[in-house]
Amino acid sequence: MSTDEVESPGVRRVEQIMGMPILVDVRDDVGEGVLDQVFDWFRLVDETFSTYKHDSEIRRIARCELAVAEASADVQWVLERCEELREETNGYFDAYATRSLDPSGLVKGWSVDRAALLLARAGMENYAVNAGGDIRLRGGALPDPVWRVGIQHPRLPAQIAAVVEGSDLAVATSGTYARGEHVLDPHTRQSPTGALSVTITGPDLATADAYATAAFAMGERAAVWTATLPNGYEAMTILADDRVLLTRGFPRAG
Repeated sequence: MSTDEVESPGVRRVEQIMGMPILVDVRDDVGEGVLDQVFDWFRLVDETFSTYKHDSEIRRIARCELAVAEASADVQWVLERCEELREETNGYFDAYATRSLDPSGLVKGWSVDRAALLLARAGMENYAVNAGGDIRLRGGALPDPVWRVGIQHPRLPAQIAAVVEGSDLAVATSGTYARGEHVLDPHTRQSPTGALSVTITGPDLATADAYATAAFAMGERAAVWTATLPNGYEAMTILADDRVLLTRGFPRAG
């Protein structure tokens, strides 16, 4: 995905954290230290939730060196939410899909939601936070009154499959094109087939991210399941036969 790149007031900053580029694009006058605080937050998330860093809390829990009850409040909340989402998605969102603890499918969106909250508390009203293609939008891409986000086509990297438009919106996409075949069907432990990508929009990026992961793991059944999403969440599913299926309220730009 890519956010609108029209020149405007404010500042754009990109850093490589959690193994991906994180872009913060603020279209307001930014106070001193605000972006430092946001990127410090992402670094803390990486230190805490990384599945690669030996001393992260997630790795220590996986090695049975740290009890969940003794972990930080953020880790406890994330793991509790992962379990709620596992039940809600009939097991298709599962932090143990790879047999080892990996809550990354929730953590990325959750960390962006929290970063957006930091910006809002600092008085920012127009911003986009993009972590590896999962995006939280607020206000407008000034001077434009809204943000427009291009969803990359899963087969044709140089083409856009759709443009999403919004002023207070989370956008998450799951597919094979960003990180390869990293999503497994937790029930079969195999890579799903039948769907090329699933994009979910809604008010909460953590939830949208988990829904996108779950739907993609369902393969060809993704579009049927996304038609039952809770109020406020919408979906675009691109199937292996190149059909593009949208839920009724998907915020596609006209």
